[in-house]
Amino acid sequence: MMTDSGVPSLQRYAWISIGAAIATILLKGVAWQLTGSVGLLSDAIESFVNLAGALMALWMLWLAEQPADEDHPHGHGKAEYFSSAFEGFLIVLAAVSIGYTAIGRFLNPQPLESVGIGLVVSVAASVVNLFVSRLLLKAGREHQSITLEADAQHLMTDVWTSAGVILGVGLVAFSGWNWLDPTIALLVAANIIWTGWQLMHRSASGLMDAALPPEQKRLITEVFDRYIEQGIAYHALRTRQAGRRSFISFHALVPGKWSVQEAHDWVERIERDLRTAIPNCHITSHLEPIDDPCSMDDQALDRAR
Repeated sequence: MMTDSGVPSLQRYAWISIGAAIATILLKGVAWQLTGSVGLLSDAIESFVNLAGALMALWMLWLAEQPADEDHPHGHGKAEYFSSAFEGFLIVLAAVSIGYTAIGRFLNPQPLESVGIGLVVSVAASVVNLFVSRLLLKAGREHQSITLEADAQHLMTDVWTSAGVILGVGLVAFSGWNWLDPTIALLVAANIIWTGWQLMHRSASGLMDAALPPEQKRLITEVFDRYIEQGIAYHALRTRQAGRRSFISFHALVPGKWSVQEAHDWVERIERDLRTAIPNCHITSHLEPIDDPCSMDDQALDRAR
């Protein structure tokens, strides 16, 4: 399925995430019914948070794929950052919850109760989340979707938590040191909170129109360098990312003796090469004569005075 802008729709991945969340809710819900464990009930309720994140991702992906209109001439791509910020917040919230519980257990170590079916269900749910998370992460990186990457990282918090539980149970059973369980939980919480913070930071950078990453700016520079021999230079390069779309603007400095048509043809070649180097980008260019001193007056960044 393609969007109106000609890029693949990513909503199907959000539906997969929703399906995974529902599956884990059912798994943990059945386990709670069988065991009556309050811990499993809490875990099942926590899976509703995953479902909320997946639903938010679906909504924002749908909104981001809407075509540009008169009120939003640059499109709706930034909607993805709201979803990733929301997911980042949920991840941090989960980490704080884990840390709070772990500190209580650390101050008052208690023997672990029989985990039995609870541990089996936790592992089964984690396998589902691990599979879906890897799928979403691959799609997110391939299509430059921070929404899918955020949803993948959110699912991975469940995987890390379960891995910590399994490791903690194993070490306590082997050593008899009950304090190892909350210690591992704190380490897991620290890892999760770092992931959530990175997501929120990336979301804020996108909303604040941060420039493209260094590796992409290097590709842009390499394109311009190929046209130096033709007497073409550039300045006032501006880049930013809005969801899955990149925006590039620049001033092309060409020999003043060239006709408008000749200069236009060369700039079209540059833009074609830029689109090859940076797929799904929107380019705005401005022609200026390289031998006119006035052409150098507008190369600085716009700053408030």
